[in-house]
Amino acid sequence: MSHLTLAVRDSSTMLRRNLLHARRYPSMTLNLLLTPVMLLLLFVYIFGDTMSAGIGGGADRSQYVAYLVPGILLMTIGSTTIGTAVSVSNDMTEGIIARFRTMAIHRGSVIIGHVIGSVLQSVISVVVVGAVAVAIGFRSTDANLVEWLAAFGLLVLFATALTWIAVGMGLVSPNAEAAGNNAMPLIFLPLISSAFVPVDAMPGWFRPIAEYQPFTPAIETLRGLLLGTEIGHNGWLAVAWCLGLAVLGYAWSKSVFNRDPK
Repeated sequence: MSHLTLAVRDSSTMLRRNLLHARRYPSMTLNLLLTPVMLLLLFVYIFGDTMSAGIGGGADRSQYVAYLVPGILLMTIGSTTIGTAVSVSNDMTEGIIARFRTMAIHRGSVIIGHVIGSVLQSVISVVVVGAVAVAIGFRSTDANLVEWLAAFGLLVLFATALTWIAVGMGLVSPNAEAAGNNAMPLIFLPLISSAFVPVDAMPGWFRPIAEYQPFTPAIETLRGLLLGTEIGHNGWLAVAWCLGLAVLGYAWSKSVFNRDPK
């Protein structure tokens, strides 16, 4: 059996393992999914009218729903990948990785299974949150087929990048609780991005924090694709952030995973 065939076979096995874990123990996924859904409902129904007026949409919360949803979708990805960090940490601390090291399986298949499984879970979570958004009034009438495909591609690329970072966090964490805490910036960063209010509406000293991070260009790009707003330089910035984080996360995860156990 060739090296590539062995890698594909073992990675597929590990993917099935992770998906079975997610199906048998759905509480983690549901808890992480609850955060973006609750924020979506909170900002639409409690702050919607006021926030819509603040961004120039008048006293009609439907304007704010359209503005809010792209950021919530990307926050959903960040929230879902926290479960990946916890899952990887559990594998590292409960001894299963040590056992896998003694078996004739492709060395990287364990991590690859986690990454692919997490990306699939992120896509499913985005679909669920997107369905909630549609139910409360979100519409994307200005996007054509190409823009929808580009939006989907951006979501998958963003999920892949954050997943590799989450895997690295899980590998270096001493336990599952620490892994969850280490991955909290993946939820915190969207809160200080353009997800809820435009960057121009923020205090001048705070704007660089919102601008120079991965979520803001990704949110603005997704917003432009779905709503027909101006994307500008955010498109290539979002792709650059995704590729950079993916490469960094992959190199970090590979380096940590390949270390000899102590």
